Amino acid sequence: MTKELKGIAASDGIAVAKAYMLVQPDLSFTKKTIDDTDAEVSRFQKAIAASNADLKLIRDKAAASLGEEEAQVFDAHMMILADPEFTGAIESNIKDNSVNAEQALQDVSSMFISTFEAMTDNAYMQERAADVRDVSTRVMSHLLGVQLPNPALIDEEVIVVAHDLTPSDTAQLDKKYVKAFVTDIGGRTAHSAIMARSLEIPAVVGTQDVTTSVKNGQQIAVDGLTGQVVVDPTDEQTAKFTQEAKTYADQKAEWAKLKTSETLTADGKHFDIAANIGTPKDLDGVLDNGAEAIGLYRTEFLYMDSSELPTEDDQFEAYKKVLETMSPKPVVVRTMDIGGDKHLPYMPLPEEMNPFLGYRAIRISLDRQEIFRTQLRALLRASEYGKLRIMFPMIATIQEFEAAKKIFLEEKDKLVADGVKVASDIQLGIMIEIPAAAVLADQFAKHVDFFSIGTNDLIQYTMAADRGNEHVSYLYQPYNPSILRLVKHVIDSAHKEGKWVGMCGEAAGDPIMVPLLLGLGLDEYSMSATSVLKVRSLMKKLSTADMKELAEKAINESISNDENKALVEKAVHNK
Repeated sequence: MTKELKGIAASDGIAVAKAYMLVQPDLSFTKKTIDDTDAEVSRFQKAIAASNADLKLIRDKAAASLGEEEAQVFDAHMMILADPEFTGAIESNIKDNSVNAEQALQDVSSMFISTFEAMTDNAYMQERAADVRDVSTRVMSHLLGVQLPNPALIDEEVIVVAHDLTPSDTAQLDKKYVKAFVTDIGGRTAHSAIMARSLEIPAVVGTQDVTTSVKNGQQIAVDGLTGQVVVDPTDEQTAKFTQEAKTYADQKAEWAKLKTSETLTADGKHFDIAANIGTPKDLDGVLDNGAEAIGLYRTEFLYMDSSELPTEDDQFEAYKKVLETMSPKPVVVRTMDIGGDKHLPYMPLPEEMNPFLGYRAIRISLDRQEIFRTQLRALLRASEYGKLRIMFPMIATIQEFEAAKKIFLEEKDKLVADGVKVASDIQLGIMIEIPAAAVLADQFAKHVDFFSIGTNDLIQYTMAADRGNEHVSYLYQPYNPSILRLVKHVIDSAHKEGKWVGMCGEAAGDPIMVPLLLGLGLDEYSMSATSVLKVRSLMKKLSTADMKELAEKAINESISNDENKALVEKAVHNK
């Protein structure tokens, strides 16, 4: 039966395919007394064999797409399955206590997990607890005859349906097969939505109930332009979605003609349109869309895609590839921004009431300097291969920036003393995402080489509204006069000191925000690669003098986000 859902349009595009439920199944069971324990042991051994087959397939896929080093975590999982101390204890439990395999598995795995977690003086052994937990979950799924979802194993065209997608889940999606995704929760600026735009996968988030409205394999249609989702669409609806997908593809083909064009406004002013990336694999999208720079390289995905802290050499190779590929175009690299909703399984962080306002980003880097210094050394070594700009995230005070800069200079001096070539023109800047830094931009501008405004966090902190909470998504208001005044103050403060300002938050690619930003004098616009050509096309139609007048009205005469949206639509989009 056809059902229509409405969510938040998070990534442009339209798709129709069957649903792949990326939802953890129910693995509950009842303890039973077993008469034929030999048969129960045999059932357990079959579950072990099936789990091994799974892991070999996942390992091979991971090695092909991510590399041998990334795949080693699955070798560790297979070693657990082959460990007679682990499997033998479970078999003994079945025989000695006449219990079903599910109960025996839970008893033994819980004991192993507790033992490893108690080894507080040995981080490596503590991490093995997570491996045992993962392996036990897989074996349990086979005992219960329940399939575990794994986005890395998708090998046919599907639309992924999930309660939410973590950044690591999203990173595993292969756009050859994953045609779109839909979630219960989240907003347009959630990290999964941002990555969907980088991967050019249509997405609708915040539907509230898609996981309870769809069954695995059911046909669904997704419109990432409007936020519409249709479950079991009729033939007529499917034809309509297919036609709209063709219209959108034709529009993209028109934009593609601007790939090699310079970004110029109607009155001949040049602005830089850059792209945001998460990994070197995103470079193809950057080049295909004709971006003039990398305005944000989110290096935390190097850490999140690894089973341990990436080495200096691992990071050097990644940074070198991006810088070499983009040279002589500039690349802004953001240092590790872990915390909030981005976690590392091998680096436990303290439980916090509000992690977005807690121990994260530069706060971790300044506290755990060995991690920070390793990253800076890798960046410094890579700097000779392109035009590097380094940006520190979550800066709240000038003292934090000076502390980070001091560590950078110390590592630079060490490398130079060792005879390592290091570029002499590396710029150091900060993300303006904390209101305190935005308000004090006139003082920060005397210390930094550039600003990059991170509107995703700046808006959520200014409006006191969690960007991933669909219940307060209406408060994501980039055109609100309070936000525009902060942005204007940051731009004016930088220009007064002869510094440049970029924007790497999602607002930089918003067709309503772009005219206002032109009027405010923003220098660089960095966005998901898929938005680059659309924004270049829009800028060709805009006069900076007209946009300056428009921006002044938005800041001084308007009192709401909606008024300013209507103002831009009337002046620009409804001509």
